[in-house]
Amino acid sequence: MTREQTFDKLYRMKLHGMAQALEEQLKQPDMANLSFEERLAILVDAQWLWRENRSLASRLRSARLKQQASIEDINFRHPRQLDRGLIRSLFSCDWVRDRHNIAISGPSGIGKTFICCALLEKACRAGFTTLYFGAEKFFRTMALAYADGSFDKVLSKLSRVDVLAIDDWGIVPMGDRERRHLLEVLEDRNQTRATVVTSQFPIDNWHEVVASPTLADAIVERILTRAHKIALQGESVRPLSRGREPKEVQS
Repeated sequence: MTREQTFDKLYRMKLHGMAQALEEQLKQPDMANLSFEERLAILVDAQWLWRENRSLASRLRSARLKQQASIEDINFRHPRQLDRGLIRSLFSCDWVRDRHNIAISGPSGIGKTFICCALLEKACRAGFTTLYFGAEKFFRTMALAYADGSFDKVLSKLSRVDVLAIDDWGIVPMGDRERRHLLEVLEDRNQTRATVVTSQFPIDNWHEVVASPTLADAIVERILTRAHKIALQGESVRPLSRGREPKEVQS
């Protein structure tokens, strides 16, 4: 079999990483000094890395993050009462494995969205599926699904996502329909999947955000049960973006 036929078969079997690594090996005379097993191990590692990178890229696309963010780039120097120990404890993504929620509160510009997206990006790197929604888009999506008959299908999809984020909850007042749609989503995910919720309203006031004595307890309980709470206070981080650091500039 010719070299060209070998490459053709590798690519047709979607072994792109292995094909690219083999091409690199053929360009390096020193590779001839390695044993067959050593060269094969290099090819296998290259294929594995190629698949991992491809899977990560797919998970990040599916996440629909509002902004690029990394947990390593979170700014701890800004005086906003961000608990460094808590954030570091979330690095391992055990909160996702343990099906814990995260509740983030703080004023506009304090960095809620960046932290939310950074947590989801880290979960993607750890192999979990994630999905980001701004609250307004979330409720609009649920309303459209209810109207066109795909509500159960959307509920099923959301129930399977490892980490669901609803950002800036409470900015748009909720009617009875929005409350019940949110409760159904949270009920499906309750202690079976992780959920991240951010809001400009203090966590202690989230009952008032729901504005329904009947549903407030049920909704807030499902958000805050087994939840890590991040309460941010202080000045906006946005003016700091004029300098070279930090990388985190949005809320």
